Amino acid sequence: MNLHEHFHHLAQKQPDVVALSYADQEISYIALDQQITAFAAGLAELGIGAGDHIALLLGNCPEFVISLYGAFRAGATVIPINPTFSKDELSYILQDGDVKAIVTVSALTPLIKYLSPTLPNLETVVITDIDTVPEFQNEFLELIHFQFVCKNDTGFAAPVLVNDDVGVILYTSGTTGKPKGALLTHENLYSNAIDSSSCLEMSKADRVVAVLPIFHVFCLTACLNAPLSQGATVILLPKFHPGEVLQTIAQKQATLFAGVPSMFNYLLQVPGVGPEAVKSLRACISGGAALPVALLHDFEAKFAVPVAEGYGLSEASPVTTFNPISGVRKAGSIGVSIPHVENRIVDEAGQPVQTGEIGELIVKGPNVMKGYYKQPEASEAVLQNGWLFTGDLAKVDEDGYFFIVDRKKEMIILNGFNVYPREVEEVIYSHEDVIEVAVIGLPNEKLGEEIYCYLVSRNPDLTEQALHDYCSERLAKYKVPSQYRFMTELPKNTTGKIMKRVLIAEAHDVN
Repeated sequence: MNLHEHFHHLAQKQPDVVALSYADQEISYIALDQQITAFAAGLAELGIGAGDHIALLLGNCPEFVISLYGAFRAGATVIPINPTFSKDELSYILQDGDVKAIVTVSALTPLIKYLSPTLPNLETVVITDIDTVPEFQNEFLELIHFQFVCKNDTGFAAPVLVNDDVGVILYTSGTTGKPKGALLTHENLYSNAIDSSSCLEMSKADRVVAVLPIFHVFCLTACLNAPLSQGATVILLPKFHPGEVLQTIAQKQATLFAGVPSMFNYLLQVPGVGPEAVKSLRACISGGAALPVALLHDFEAKFAVPVAEGYGLSEASPVTTFNPISGVRKAGSIGVSIPHVENRIVDEAGQPVQTGEIGELIVKGPNVMKGYYKQPEASEAVLQNGWLFTGDLAKVDEDGYFFIVDRKKEMIILNGFNVYPREVEEVIYSHEDVIEVAVIGLPNEKLGEEIYCYLVSRNPDLTEQALHDYCSERLAKYKVPSQYRFMTELPKNTTGKIMKRVLIAEAHDVN
């Protein structure tokens, strides 16, 4: 079974149930299924099918869902791309991904036209938001309107897919070099949707808010594939605005909200709201980055709704653990292994460590990627004997709950001591005047590295000395930051995750 076939079966069983809610549109399962088939048929007419790569440069909109599942039904492989990427970022992924077709908005056609001479495989661009294609179509590529592609599905027969066929190539963030394309098979995607929805106790009755970027794997699985696999309704929002999110939850009676920690922080800052604003929610889901314990407690205290933190990475489709919705939730933990997925903590030699000891988190299961596209050496480095080495340092307790300590590459070594930025961040987050914090390590000739703290404060009178004293009371001396830098906002990517590499670059420039 795969996602598009499973969706088709559900559409026959519950044709009139709303699959997508977007602005004032409501699209039923049967209507969406018909549009998916029509799009697949249109792709086939364009000569796009099994093994071809189609890029989606779209934000949160129904056309993304139709294109994604339609490409699956046509047998093509999808490459979701952040439409706000720079020219160089887009150029690299489109070239490396051997893209044959692109689905995007009219505003990006000039950029695609500019890049087209460097994209030898690109033949077709599908435009979603205009009635007529741009005038330069004859001097460039074949540009087709989205509705024209979906005009007819007569006689279309979907090709047979096997579990090992690649459904999505998901390019990693590239924090340590050029992005790598994780090959996610149909089995990877389907199994993770089913197993994630099981952990989150999703059902047909759920209405899930999808405001995270849909081109990111967290939203793709937790907010789209998982709910659609259970016959639930997906409430698509194009952008995150705290007030609008709360209004949407109330108006559309959402039952689940998924976000990254910064989103929970922004919602927490909205004045004049409380439990009544989110009374329809049965739970919230946090992922994408570590959720500070202080933020977790503050959010649950204000809104009286449980927050279940989980963990995942692109190479695992992405979910590997979740805190149980109905069972024990442990603050600071990423939860327990989801069904059919095994998580383990190992030492440098790849051997399991004792309970409570810190090591590298490795993952095994039907959700683990096939490898990286055209990068066999990189694939071999992280895939060993069926295990995916995540690069994250973690520990597990006697109950099987996992705790992320930090990224292996972000660990600070100061005078021979290991300092985990998250431990320092948790202490600073507990200060009543702190809204956001990020801790990084910078080179130091005498100590090896020193600790820098970047933060946003709600109190303009908060001083470096006051923070230093606060940390000194709660941390070993060598873990106390040497520098505190106040900012109006910490840099974030499109998913709302704090970009520490930007802070490191800024610190180097200043120093």
